Amino acid sequence: MNKEIRETRGFTMAEKILGRHSGKRVRAGDIVEAHVDVVMLHDVGVPGILQPLKDLGSEELSPDVEVVVIPDHFVPAPTVQAAINIQLTQKFAKQHGAHLYDVGRGGICHQVMVEKGHVRPGEIILAPDSHATMYGALGALGTGSGVTDVAIALATGRLWFKVPQTVKVKMEGELAEGVSAKDVALVMLKEFGSNDLLYYSLEIEAPQFIQAQKLCIANMALEIGVKDCLFTVPPSEERAGNAYLDDDGGLCSDQGAVIERVWRLDLSTVQPMVAAPHHPSNVGPLRDYLGVSVQQAFLGSCTNGRIEDLREAAAILSGHTIHPDVRMIVSPASQEVIKQAIDEGILKILIEAGAEVTSPSCGACVGSHQGLLAPGETCISSSNRNFRGRMGSPEANIYLASPASVAAAALTGKITDPRDLLVEG
Repeated sequence: MNKEIRETRGFTMAEKILGRHSGKRVRAGDIVEAHVDVVMLHDVGVPGILQPLKDLGSEELSPDVEVVVIPDHFVPAPTVQAAINIQLTQKFAKQHGAHLYDVGRGGICHQVMVEKGHVRPGEIILAPDSHATMYGALGALGTGSGVTDVAIALATGRLWFKVPQTVKVKMEGELAEGVSAKDVALVMLKEFGSNDLLYYSLEIEAPQFIQAQKLCIANMALEIGVKDCLFTVPPSEERAGNAYLDDDGGLCSDQGAVIERVWRLDLSTVQPMVAAPHHPSNVGPLRDYLGVSVQQAFLGSCTNGRIEDLREAAAILSGHTIHPDVRMIVSPASQEVIKQAIDEGILKILIEAGAEVTSPSCGACVGSHQGLLAPGETCISSSNRNFRGRMGSPEANIYLASPASVAAAALTGKITDPRDLLVEG
């Protein structure tokens, strides 16, 4: 590229964040060493980083990195080994003075990170967990890394990155009743697939979306293969002067920044969608799968376990009884979500309908406990992955769908258009 053009054209969001953290102007394709603001660890991540940290000879962590520890994958511990891992996780957090949100005080890691204020626009957040892309809903460059890279960031406060190219999505219009952000995420997976945007930065303009909708989409964006998913940040006088943000306290790509592709999505055209077995990108309209019988309906995960998702399901289940051949498992994303659902009477609606409410955990989603599938069973799930064997038996089938679609299937015993039940209600 002509050097003069390189220096004068605008910057993308990813270029700005990585440039401001490395102290220089950077462009897509550059390799940079950048400061890491926050590292999030859970009960799988902590045991994984201990040996790499030992190999680095690092007894102390960098004082420049905020460390947050949230046990969530195997909690409450379903096995002795899981209990040992939680013990190691607690010991590590206390030894290094990390923020610890222990069992009963936190929930699913990504949800707790947002709730407790550890996700801030313009910052870089690293985790040994791929769905850290969710932090981009607030304009932070969240990304998952292997335990060795995470250990290096903890020890030095810095890590190398390749500056990603950017693809932009502009959301236009409004969603119809009975259609949710999860359906939008699945439409995006259908559009981009799982390989076309490997290591890209996905930048999204969606000023009409509330935070919960953005969190769902940024979380699911990882399944497209992106390095990060950044929602544009509106200007704010309170944030003005933050060195990681634009002068007006917002964050977006400049005019003239190099965007590889711009895709416009008319939200009014989105309909209920599902991802059929056995891949999140195996997406089609829900109408193509009407009548598929289900034995389990799962509502939860870092994708769709928020209060807005529980409300969506309660609107369909209120005053009704779940189909006798279906077990519905509800795993709220955090203790805060549980408390709010109690206050709003949502848990009462779900329980009276026949749902089993669990503690906040990744258990059913990752197939560790609290809702595994038997051979031949079919589950409709609000989570982010439906790989073979993901939630139990490799001979089971998983369909990904919105909370409303999960509730509709739980009620009827088969995949059902939630819009039909909302009309009836």
